[in-house]
Amino acid sequence: MTKFIPRGRLAEALQLFVDKRWIAGAVMLVADKDKVLSLETVGYADLAAGKPMRPDTLFWVASQSKPITAVAFMMLVDEGKVSLDDPVEKHLPEFKGQWLRVEQDADHALLRKPRHPITVRNILSHTGGLAFSSPVETPTRDMLTLRQAAASYAMMPLEFEPDTRYQYSNAGINIAGRIIEVLSGMPYEEFLDRRLLKPLGMKDTTFRPNKRQLARLTKAYKPNAAGTDLEETPIPEFHYPLDDRARQPIPGGGLFSTARDCCRFCQMMLNGGTFKGTRYLSESAVREMTRRQTADGLSESYGLGWIVGDVWFRHGGAMSTIMIIDVRLGLIRVYLVQHAGYLGDGVQGVTVFNELVEREYAG
Repeated sequence: MTKFIPRGRLAEALQLFVDKRWIAGAVMLVADKDKVLSLETVGYADLAAGKPMRPDTLFWVASQSKPITAVAFMMLVDEGKVSLDDPVEKHLPEFKGQWLRVEQDADHALLRKPRHPITVRNILSHTGGLAFSSPVETPTRDMLTLRQAAASYAMMPLEFEPDTRYQYSNAGINIAGRIIEVLSGMPYEEFLDRRLLKPLGMKDTTFRPNKRQLARLTKAYKPNAAGTDLEETPIPEFHYPLDDRARQPIPGGGLFSTARDCCRFCQMMLNGGTFKGTRYLSESAVREMTRRQTADGLSESYGLGWIVGDVWFRHGGAMSTIMIIDVRLGLIRVYLVQHAGYLGDGVQGVTVFNELVEREYAG
């Protein structure tokens, strides 16, 4: 694909959202499997200071961490170190004997054994019955080691029979991160950096931004109570300062990144597991990740670390960021904002972005 959206068209489409104070600003990228076709910015990274968005502005991409963790995990599947149908307890013995909660009220809880223990496939597809998080992940989620976090999940009963429902869960992806540590013999964060982030050239993708990166970090905003303006909001449930070495990685939602870094990751996926001549995943691993894993009777269509459709796969984050890989068009879209909670008119910005890209490339 060689077509380019005319320069300025993306920013023009989103300028109204900035003018009306629906969003503070955004970075928008369109690419094919080989090159960036369009990269534009609109609005501000810091409204009060009048600091404009830049192509290298850093964002908390939150749950976009999930497919990145899933890719790292699938590397170990490719190497034969783990099977998707392994029980989690095979690699993390603390999960042996985990219970299923059948009913509960203020006075009692009824537990029984699940029909089968949760599997690796379950934790990567949100079908294991795990809660979103555990009570000990307060007041912040980033001060527990993965060993400690996994142990806390193992002590909690499952909320439904594995494979019967879908329930979005940070816990499952965090467990996958802990299994990476056990099987690789190195900290999850180190494995991710050595095997995926650095080789792909994702130099600004990190759980713990350094001071130079923090200088490029956009502020986060949400609509005010009246819905007439934006107000600054902290990134939730994080310990500050963000460059504190005591902070721990959160495989399910802790990464910070840029549009170009997200693009490199997506290009590897669109290229069937390769990037610039280096293979990271087998084609079969990519197919497995991007096919529906949830049961046919469920409304949710989730793969392994990806939300999947007929001709696309994607993942977003809590601050309204998203990356989409359109297999039909051979196109990658990255839309980065820091707009909290999917609130107000600002959440429609990504729809405007997507509609413009569709018109230009599929029209």
